[in-house]
Amino acid sequence: MEQTKKHRIRLNQEYRNKIAKRIELGLDQENTIEKEKYLQLREQMKPLQDKTWELMYKIGRENYPQEDVDMAWHLQKKYDNVNTIAPDSCFHVAYMDTRKEDKTNYNGDIVEKKGSPMQVEEHFDFKIDGSINTGSNSGSSDNAFGYAYFRDELKAQPDCNPDINILMKDKDSNNPYQRKITEANDKYLGIGHTHSSNHTSYQKEWDKDYSMDLIGREYCRDRQLMTTKENYEKLLFWKNQKAQFVIAHENWVESIQNQMSEIKLGLKGYKYLDEAIELASELGLTIQDSEIIRTDSMGLTIFNPKNLAERIKGMKNKKKETREEKIAIARAMQSQAVN
Repeated sequence: MEQTKKHRIRLNQEYRNKIAKRIELGLDQENTIEKEKYLQLREQMKPLQDKTWELMYKIGRENYPQEDVDMAWHLQKKYDNVNTIAPDSCFHVAYMDTRKEDKTNYNGDIVEKKGSPMQVEEHFDFKIDGSINTGSNSGSSDNAFGYAYFRDELKAQPDCNPDINILMKDKDSNNPYQRKITEANDKYLGIGHTHSSNHTSYQKEWDKDYSMDLIGREYCRDRQLMTTKENYEKLLFWKNQKAQFVIAHENWVESIQNQMSEIKLGLKGYKYLDEAIELASELGLTIQDSEIIRTDSMGLTIFNPKNLAERIKGMKNKKKETREEKIAIARAMQSQAVN
């Protein structure tokens, strides 16, 4: 009697999307070099920010002594027409230097000679949405740091995606989908929602640790805090580390998306569900066909599942074992052999 052939379930777009999401989740959980770099920098950010804030507070009090601040508060509370002091978390900091070359105008005329005194200035913002840029764009707000730092918290929310700006980097930033997600992210973190009903405002909890009273008008540009070159460079190092952390987040997410591009192309070429499940299995994921079929969410086979899995594995920058870890593994194997 001829053996009955097993019924093969054909792939459709719904099944492809479900399997792709499961694989992407698996890639997100892998310990790669990019992920390790991101995790290391995230671990370092809060202690570095706290240490840098101590320096920033010291600079602030050197420019505006506490007794003057207390007097300003006294006068402001006493007289309705006095409005000269407020808490702030962003600061323009500068130090005096000498010009290394002549400064010229559009006509080529020298307006400041080499060797003349000059101020080197930068804007430093300690808020969760503070800018990570330097130079002319240093005063703009930026949610990239908050998205990277609170990635796990945002990932747990159904309407949020901390990677949205990375995923949509080459698209119009005003597209409705990206705008919807960023608004959900910002609302959950409390960015720009000071009067929101969100009682877990991460921005509020973060910002309150980095605020001091300074004399001046409403905007931080109205006051410039002078310091030494050494202190300035310490502040700049902290700001650059924030930027490096954001870049590490981008590199990690992009490494996953590069792999997913190959995977989605392969899934598009598969005709049957068992081919897609075999690919997931070769990548180290266990997925049952019943799991894909029961949950909600054509053509010729172009990529052999095993070959495609090997290609994807070759794209990973897996974290290498240390010498100590290798020795520990070898000893454990020897011990098992003896037993």
